[in-house]
Amino acid sequence: MNINISTLGELKKSGYKPKSVKEEIRQNLIRKLQQKENAFPGIIGYEDTVIPDTERALLSRHNILFLGLRGQAKTRMARQMVSLLDEYIPIVEGSEVNDSPFEPLSRHARDIVAELGDATPISWVHRDQRYSEKLATPDVSVADLVGDIDPIKAANMKLNYADERVIHFGIIPRSNRGIFVINELPDLQARIQVSLFNILQEGDIQIRGFKVRMPLDILFVFTANPEDYTNRGSIVTPLKDRIESQIITHYPKNIENSLLITEQEANVHDEQRHVHISDMIKRLIEQVAFEARNSEYVDKKSGVSARLTIAAYENAVSAGERRAIINKEKETYVRIADLQGIIPAITGKIELVYEGEQEGPLQVAVNLLDKAIRSVFSQYFPNPDSFKKRKQSAAGENPYRAVIQWFDKGNAVQLLQDVNDKQYETSLQKVDGLKELIKGKFPHANNKEQLLLMEFVLHGLASYSLISKKVVENETRFSDLLGTMMNFGSGTEEENDEF
Repeated sequence: MNINISTLGELKKSGYKPKSVKEEIRQNLIRKLQQKENAFPGIIGYEDTVIPDTERALLSRHNILFLGLRGQAKTRMARQMVSLLDEYIPIVEGSEVNDSPFEPLSRHARDIVAELGDATPISWVHRDQRYSEKLATPDVSVADLVGDIDPIKAANMKLNYADERVIHFGIIPRSNRGIFVINELPDLQARIQVSLFNILQEGDIQIRGFKVRMPLDILFVFTANPEDYTNRGSIVTPLKDRIESQIITHYPKNIENSLLITEQEANVHDEQRHVHISDMIKRLIEQVAFEARNSEYVDKKSGVSARLTIAAYENAVSAGERRAIINKEKETYVRIADLQGIIPAITGKIELVYEGEQEGPLQVAVNLLDKAIRSVFSQYFPNPDSFKKRKQSAAGENPYRAVIQWFDKGNAVQLLQDVNDKQYETSLQKVDGLKELIKGKFPHANNKEQLLLMEFVLHGLASYSLISKKVVENETRFSDLLGTMMNFGSGTEEENDEF
């Protein structure tokens, strides 16, 4: 379409055919599907669930409600629908409500077209300007959404309040021929939700006694948390009935998708590229979110946003960067001990139930990190529990024996959070059997990777209550576990001998 066309007459001669916004989106989506082009790039984990549901709704020309917990890309899905609009559309120049030159809605545009006919000036609106978004809050009014009488306009134009031209249109009429999104719909007061009934069904809007017939051309997209979570309000049933498609969103169903989302969204600056973060550390961070979603201390109705792992990833990198700066090291690896730095990213992003509040957010976050270490540890090393439960035919089959016995002799390891690489290596290498364990399991690991895995073994054994771990401010101390020895004392002699 030639956007240099400037009058209605020229537009007619060009053969331009107006379309409704839903038809426009439908046709552009069909084109993308035919070309096997992703209509929602960057949305990971929804390929077989939410995206197909959304595409079916758009093909059906439906208004949409995305229903799901926080941090499930509901708003991002809505914003990406802008790419399905035509690049430009013509409007009557100066129109507040994107009046089509062929079917003007407002009094202003109707008067201009009636007066000037084919000489009516037109302008072009880019698709980015046809997206409007409103966060529903209890103070949102009908005037904000629909409109009100503007006394200043009436005074300036010397009009009385009975004249339609004194109306100041709200955000919904101004979104005509575009996409309008209301986020957190249940937070909108019930009486305000009622004002949307006719807009969705009939296209009528009423402003201060004016019954203005405006068949608005809008794709409505609403987002909401499940009603059982939002105690502040709910979606009134007649409104929900008028929203044709309700699409349920969800969190990533596996660690692989979660890793991709975090890596895509995390804001790691170029000057932090010297801080290397291993796949193991990344998995530990993602596992924290999975543990939180299943924790008895965390409110499942609230959910655990993907923003937790994104912020935790950024904090982990920054913890390594800070240590490297302090020690004047040109490059470093993120360590397990650095994950103490992600605690602030956890505490602010989990909503606790009563039992969790009793524990306290800090302790809950520490527990979640320990559980994540325990879960991921068994993916890299043999499960220590398996050596407790069965008698081994040969002493050498237990790979942790030498390490645990070293601690049982009263030895201890102290790892300061900001210790330099050389001191870090010295502390880990003094543990008998630790380096041999890593070389046996990961013979191709380089020195930095070996050290990280050695530290991981200590944290893993502590998570299985085989050695003691105490974290005090910036120090992590590993030592023998008196409680473990007592537990073994209650077993059989053969079982005790295993350790």
